[in-house]
Amino acid sequence: MAKANDAGRRAVAVTGLGAVSSIGIGATEFLAGLRAGRSGASTIESFDTTGFEHSRGGEVRGFAPEDWIERLEIDSLGRATQFAIAAAKMAVADGGLDPAELAAARSLVSVGTTDGESRDLDSLVAQEVEQGWAGLSPEIARRVPAGRLSSGVAAELGLTDVEVLTLPVACAAGNYAIGYGYDAVSYGDVDYAIVGGADAFCRKTFSGFYRLGTIAPEKCQPFDINRKGILTGEGAGMLLLEDLDRARARGATVYAVVLGYGMTCDALHPVAPDRGSVERCMRKAQQSAGVAASSIDYISAHGTGTRANDITEAAAIREVFGDDLPRTVSIKSMLGHTMGAASALAAVGCALSISHGFIPPTINHEETDPECGVDCVPNQSIETPVSVVQNNGLAFAGNNAVVVFGDEQVARAG
Repeated sequence: MAKANDAGRRAVAVTGLGAVSSIGIGATEFLAGLRAGRSGASTIESFDTTGFEHSRGGEVRGFAPEDWIERLEIDSLGRATQFAIAAAKMAVADGGLDPAELAAARSLVSVGTTDGESRDLDSLVAQEVEQGWAGLSPEIARRVPAGRLSSGVAAELGLTDVEVLTLPVACAAGNYAIGYGYDAVSYGDVDYAIVGGADAFCRKTFSGFYRLGTIAPEKCQPFDINRKGILTGEGAGMLLLEDLDRARARGATVYAVVLGYGMTCDALHPVAPDRGSVERCMRKAQQSAGVAASSIDYISAHGTGTRANDITEAAAIREVFGDDLPRTVSIKSMLGHTMGAASALAAVGCALSISHGFIPPTINHEETDPECGVDCVPNQSIETPVSVVQNNGLAFAGNNAVVVFGDEQVARAG
């Protein structure tokens, strides 16, 4: 990872956005949901919840894959791959990029996830339990590999001789994918990078968190003294990245600029976050971006709504920012925890907040936990100019990735 002002590095613009989420499909609906503080929580319909005392989550409603997928057989694709393809096509269309131009250019597809098609894994396990190995569906088995998320995007877009990468780094995966694409564009290795993350709702993830005692009965309340845990969710967020000068030359809309990123892996514990590692990751991101902590307008926090995450993340933020804390919001209060899509959807939100001048809220807020002590922008968004945003992604096993976004003026000044 090099600094943003290293010789030979180009400024990297975000020129297209795609979102599939429980609060809206497409950048326009997603923007409206963020501004309104819309809740995407609903009763789970993806699987039988008999035996669970509570069963709410951030499931995507009204998603029609046939609206987006034309080249590939829809039944050959798992739900997460469908999400990734749809969000990628939205981002390319939003960026005003002709598919033929994209196909002729040097391109990269980088998608983050938790472990690929978890919903299909659920199905295979159920088939094995009920019918034995002989009863497994080869059609479903072919959909499972995580690599299908990125290769499916490339195939649907008609991209050949393109680098594709799937990063199964759980809750930080979207930011990992963005960082990878940022490096490739900034060093001139590719003309365009289509990056983000995707995951689908599944029994495995829900029951795993439920077993840990971290599933909230009704709602997610990050940084709140009354919080009771996470709600699992699903969706995809994808961004189109390209050289800033190239974007301006072709008349593209520039939502934001990727200023830099940081990554750490403390490998300390499978599930417990480490404050020191999170702190180092934020400092690395700010150093890479060439910005001071005081210039950050707000933090899009990991903010899961669990005691372990919220207190640890807030403490790390306090170490980096001192007493002058920026506003610290969690859109997981609206979306639920979308796993591998989490930091990618948050990145889409960061770009929208910079381009549209607002800070999204942390909804469901009642009373701030004094051990967190952050201004989480409770319940209502704030209309205000936004120049620099820090997007935190913190994952199991100590995998952390933080990306810093800014407006074009900040990028030019750097």
